[in-house]
Amino acid sequence: MASVYVGMTVDILHHGHINIIEQARKYGDVTIGLLSDAAVADHKRLPYLTYEQRKQIVENIRGVVNVVPQEEWDYAPNLLKYKPDIMVHGDDWLEGPLVPYRDRARAALAEYGGHLIEIPYTRGVSSNEMLGQIQALGTTPDIRRRTLKRLLTVKPISRFIEAHNPISALIAEHVTAQRNGKTCQFDGFWS
Repeated sequence: MASVYVGMTVDILHHGHINIIEQARKYGDVTIGLLSDAAVADHKRLPYLTYEQRKQIVENIRGVVNVVPQEEWDYAPNLLKYKPDIMVHGDDWLEGPLVPYRDRARAALAEYGGHLIEIPYTRGVSSNEMLGQIQALGTTPDIRRRTLKRLLTVKPISRFIEAHNPISALIAEHVTAQRNGKTCQFDGFWS
């Protein structure tokens, strides 16, 4: 049976994740390249769940044979390391900031004869939107301290900004910028 690689974050499991795993299962044994906390934090905000929590969830999804760490946003290193026959990815990277990652994945697959299968991205669901809704409910000082400790262990440089009032705090919390294919944003703020 063919080996199939799917890279994902899975901060909050939703039907889009299940859909891509079901599609990948049709082609062979599925290995999930689960982005590490550091890889996610380098590209966007620190995941809500730790790597180990996310790994436990993914390992228990029907059709997942193996879960391996993906230490960076770029798929190429893991593709060259594990050499899957097939990589399955959503078609959301055909344009926009993810195109360079697609190009590098295709080049890595071509090095050893692997194939890329792109499936329609599941529309109408987003882990980022779900996390935003959870954050809107509020948090506690203990949760903030715990998150800060995790952030300081997984990210070598963190971005904080001073906020003078609630409006500047909201801006700091929600502002993002694209740089070299990464979404840059503040990891936190103080007042």
